[in-house]
Amino acid sequence: MTTALLISTYNRPAAQRLCLDSVLRQTLMPDEVVVCDDGSADETRELLRSYADHFPVPLRHVWHPDDGFRLAEIRNKGIAATDADYIIQVDGDVVLSRHFVADHVAASKPGHYIKGTRIRLNAAATAAFEQTGQWTDFITPFSRALLKDREKAVRLPRFLAVPLSHRYHRTGTGLGVNLFFWRADLLAVNGYDEDFTGWGGEDNDLEQRLQASGVRTFKLFRCGLVYHLWYPEKSNPHHAESMALIKSKIEAGRLRSERGIDRHKSL
Repeated sequence: MTTALLISTYNRPAAQRLCLDSVLRQTLMPDEVVVCDDGSADETRELLRSYADHFPVPLRHVWHPDDGFRLAEIRNKGIAATDADYIIQVDGDVVLSRHFVADHVAASKPGHYIKGTRIRLNAAATAAFEQTGQWTDFITPFSRALLKDREKAVRLPRFLAVPLSHRYHRTGTGLGVNLFFWRADLLAVNGYDEDFTGWGGEDNDLEQRLQASGVRTFKLFRCGLVYHLWYPEKSNPHHAESMALIKSKIEAGRLRSERGIDRHKSL
């Protein structure tokens, strides 16, 4: 099984640096890393060039011009750019725990996609990490760096975490910041629906179509940890519009995205 780590990013190079450094610390490296860039300025491009020369696996930069929030489209372009069997999807403002990739490979299961979770950091800790470019691997449930959900910072040994994950709750929506798919399952539904522009809705829609096509899911339990750097929370102005679009497409019974991965096969 080959693995590709897809990292979505937009104009946050300090966070992207921390994310890439955490990839370099993995106990099991992915076979390639694809940075899906929704129109960042040149600073991100130069950062990735500086890493590509010494990265131990291929590091690819898939970019399109900044024309508003087009996360669904840039993720599809990233998926089209890899032939890996297994797609591990994260955002560029997370730091991966050392066993992140190994945990997800161990938990992978045919016919399933996996929903991960996140450990949110507070503003002060995030500012310090981004300013210094230094990360600590010693974050515990008692760390002052955590914003909330402290129990999520506990990682169980893999021989416990994986069986518990396979039996853990299978309802609820996953977070695009931490999702895992078999590439064949994504191709079967033609990936993300690029009718979704603006923030929100694209992940929920993809999950609905995967489940309707027979792909099951489970949520990781105390493994595959990511630390989400702080960002200012705001309400989603597109929520009602996105939910209405999802509902209309479900009612129409469509499983494949009409505007999806197959638009980018030449990448």
